[in-house]
Amino acid sequence: MDGKKVTLRDLALQAGLSVNTVSRALKDKEDIAAATRQMIKDLAKEMGYVGNALAGSLRSGLTKTIAVIVSDVANPHFGIMVKEIEKAARKHHYTIFVINTEDDHELEERAIYTAIGKNVDGILICPSQRSADTIRILKKNGVPFVLIGRRFEDEPEFDYVICDDEKGGYLAAKHLLESGHERVLYLNGPSRISSARERLAGFLRAYRETGLPVREDLIIEVEPTAGDTRKIVKQLIEQKADFTGIFAFNDVIAWEAVYVLQKYGYRVPGDYAVIGFDNIQSRMFLPFQLSSISNSKGKMSKRAVDILLHKINHPGAKESYRDVIDTALILRDSTKPSGRGDG
Repeated sequence: MDGKKVTLRDLALQAGLSVNTVSRALKDKEDIAAATRQMIKDLAKEMGYVGNALAGSLRSGLTKTIAVIVSDVANPHFGIMVKEIEKAARKHHYTIFVINTEDDHELEERAIYTAIGKNVDGILICPSQRSADTIRILKKNGVPFVLIGRRFEDEPEFDYVICDDEKGGYLAAKHLLESGHERVLYLNGPSRISSARERLAGFLRAYRETGLPVREDLIIEVEPTAGDTRKIVKQLIEQKADFTGIFAFNDVIAWEAVYVLQKYGYRVPGDYAVIGFDNIQSRMFLPFQLSSISNSKGKMSKRAVDILLHKINHPGAKESYRDVIDTALILRDSTKPSGRGDG
């Protein structure tokens, strides 16, 4: 059989059974004896048989594939989420493929058309939020989808799974303020992103509770992808900006801020306290221990897959999903609770 694709008929001839019996055995149908099923599976492996997924999808109407569209696959946060999504999908015999958009509207639109063109059964997407038009493409085409990590508040038909961003922003700012850091630099994501707006709302709530004035000049938007933060923090240090704590929109931004501070000879937490968001170090063990807000990436990913599969398997269902997963403050070496005399 070398050089020629092995077919079901080849398997059946070798096993001395009908094509239908072989097919049902490979699908683990219980009307075929367990010993026969195992024998046929072993034979299929030995002969190098690969099932025709396209033929199966034509019969069932499902391709058993899910597209996962994310903004920055280089960010470990998304890498961890993709892994969790793959694990959850695999349990239901689904395969995923990942498309990276670099938080770019045109790339996101292209990714959506690519996924639809490949006849995926559903899509999980962390939208760039430059426009809702790309998501409306999915609605118009009837493709089941779930937003993950971000939401469109004014689009009630868009199902989502997010974390409690407002609470996360509140917990981070509250800890820094209670630790004596009255002047906190907030390196936030772009305001078009729902999670950036909600984390800022929590940050401001913590300030209101203390009665301390908010320093608007210390609330700065940076792009969530790598590179932008280093330039901004460098400028602030050279301008001798007056802050002692930093809260960052994500851990990558926080690590970049720490990198610049250390390049200038400052100590973290000795001179500055820093808190990130995403708690990447729950899965990655790095020498610099960063305090962060945990957003339960595993729970978010599993829940998003469960909702998507329900939508795929029940296309007429009318349920709406607005799931918000809890957040928590995880303290590590980059912050310290002692009040500062210059706070």
